Amino acid sequence: MPARSPRSADWTDERLHGPRHDFLLRSEGSIGRTQPKINRYSAAILDDLEKSKALIGNPMAAYLYPKGLFAIPAEITNEKVDQLIAETKKNFAEHIHIEPDMAKAFEDADIVIEAMTEDPAAKAELFKKMQPYLPEKTILLTNSSTLLPSVFAEATGRPDKFCALHFANTVWRQNTAEVMGHAGTSPEVFQKTVEFAREINMVPLELHKEQPGYILNSMLVPFLTSTGYLLVNEVSDAETIDKTWKLGTGTPLGPFQIYDIVGLDTAYAIISMNPEAQKEGTPLNKFVQILKDKIEKGEKGTNFGKGFYDYK
Repeated sequence: MPARSPRSADWTDERLHGPRHDFLLRSEGSIGRTQPKINRYSAAILDDLEKSKALIGNPMAAYLYPKGLFAIPAEITNEKVDQLIAETKKNFAEHIHIEPDMAKAFEDADIVIEAMTEDPAAKAELFKKMQPYLPEKTILLTNSSTLLPSVFAEATGRPDKFCALHFANTVWRQNTAEVMGHAGTSPEVFQKTVEFAREINMVPLELHKEQPGYILNSMLVPFLTSTGYLLVNEVSDAETIDKTWKLGTGTPLGPFQIYDIVGLDTAYAIISMNPEAQKEGTPLNKFVQILKDKIEKGEKGTNFGKGFYDYK
């Protein structure tokens, strides 16, 4: 991507920033599942860059341009787009590395971002395993969508150098970066995280206290959950619910399209933590079952070709 950052390593298969970026995987078998996802993200970014040419001279450019790729709409010219396309292809080819070895992935890393599934026990276990391999200087960040950094602070072995940095989906368009510390986070580390977010073309959104779901998901999760009630109570089908929301609000995506972008496995992990979802026969329990059934069939969202909608 065009954005620049210090050397960083992610325990993830999704976030793509930086001149040197190692994807640490949990097993050798993950490599085959990860590379196609990186290819899809590369194609999506390149496609949005090419499409941005249509925004030149368009009064709607201020609302529609990919904010993570251009600082301001006035930057968009045919020459600039072509330059960024070439630069993006080069960055993906030369600066993205898939690495299953912790020692190699974390070597000399300034920043490490954890972005695995919302499983508290698995995250804590991972942080403990990482401890011996992280350089003293390394800032450790979690990209958890809903969990608090204080839950994992002690497991990291470096609570003062640990906080949350949460990106929205399709960060090259919606370039938000919510920064949330815990009581033990060093103020210097918090500010360095804010600076890092700004360096990679994100807009740092500082939280003054811990909040499950940060700002964005504190609003988004209840909204998406309510659409699940409409579906399981047979008020309407997913497509009509989406159409209603898009027509009524003027937004480009409906809630079930958002589910597909977020990923049904991520949605399942988050909603399953709600006590109401664990009670047999409740509407939320029925909706969680719908998500589970689709996940078991491999219908996990846009990255897998099918979710509530078919993208094949």
